[in-house]
Amino acid sequence: MSYKEAKEAYAKIGIDTEQALKVLKTIPISIQCWQGDDVNGFENKLGATGGIQTTGNYPGKATTPSELMSDFKFALDLIPGTKRINLHAIYGITDEEMDRQFVKPEYFDKWLEFAKENDVKIDFNPTFFSHKLASEGMTLSHPDKKVRDYWINHGKTSRETAAYIGKKQNSPCLCNLWIPDGLKDTPASRLNPRMRLKESLDEIYSIKYPKEYLIDSVESKLFGIGLESYTVGNNEFYQLYAAKNDLCCLLDTGHFHPTEKVSDKISSLLCFNDKVALHVSRPVRWDSDHVIVLNDELVEIAKEIVRNNATDRVIIGLDYFDASINRIAAWVIGTRNMQKALLYALLQPNEKLIKMQDDRNFTDLLVYSEEYKTMPWGEVWAEFLKRENKPQDFMPEVRKYEQEVLLKR
Repeated sequence: MSYKEAKEAYAKIGIDTEQALKVLKTIPISIQCWQGDDVNGFENKLGATGGIQTTGNYPGKATTPSELMSDFKFALDLIPGTKRINLHAIYGITDEEMDRQFVKPEYFDKWLEFAKENDVKIDFNPTFFSHKLASEGMTLSHPDKKVRDYWINHGKTSRETAAYIGKKQNSPCLCNLWIPDGLKDTPASRLNPRMRLKESLDEIYSIKYPKEYLIDSVESKLFGIGLESYTVGNNEFYQLYAAKNDLCCLLDTGHFHPTEKVSDKISSLLCFNDKVALHVSRPVRWDSDHVIVLNDELVEIAKEIVRNNATDRVIIGLDYFDASINRIAAWVIGTRNMQKALLYALLQPNEKLIKMQDDRNFTDLLVYSEEYKTMPWGEVWAEFLKRENKPQDFMPEVRKYEQEVLLKR
């Protein structure tokens, strides 16, 4: 089937494919830089620690700023639509020894240059893991005030850096805070660490920045490696803290119980928040950060964003790191799948389906929801790639880059 035929088929159910393509092109996806180097950063070469883990040893990972930028640019050239780059504080570029409690905005000037050259914007994250003062599994909730103060300073300077980035790029920078804090076994007190976390956050967010420069978000988690029994910053804590302090709540699709669905949470947050942030990952039995695939939950997340007219309210970021496969391919696969899910959602006659629900016509709702699954949305996706001048089969280019660049490192 041709795109013209697909366009005509969709027109029969009231869908304008041209409008869907127009909208899809404008939805930004914030792509995580840390897929390219297994969350190592440029501060040290120890690898990720502190409740997270990257598995696999596929050859060719980036080890320097220039290598990571080269790989990221190559991936960007294979991904259609509007893109952003998501950085962690450990990716600062400087000749001096970096002390995380004194992260400086100028450490990210080269990233700003890279972003401008490649027509992308930047989002930011303080890094509360892979550090000697995070080795005990506690940072902002640590019982030692000296340790807490160190990480409070890191949070403050990270927000200053993110606001600097937002101002420079003339687009708000999302600054997302996640900490690994928790305990391996059943705690004697769940309240005390949470009260310490609340006090630390109050100090970090005491400084206000213009919203046109900075959007603050906080991210919960169910558990981490070595922190299986108790997480200080759980979902209830951060949702209430965000609501009380006018912050954005970030939902990571891998940070909940396997039976929970993030797609079901988005509309609840949209009732009370101007914006909602996402880190889209794919958990397999636990928060394993697999490359996202086009599964039912990803499609349902996209449908929640589209049918609630929230494409400008839900901030979409990706968060996975697979070191068992070609890292550039992982970037492209995951980002394209997020875009495919959004396109699928844009091609649904959502108003008609919602009316069926409101009319309690559940038979028709089920029938047509299933029938629309076989509509020729793949032809519309192919047209999107064509217009964006991106190859549908990108692996020949990835394999060539692997042979000429990655395997020579």
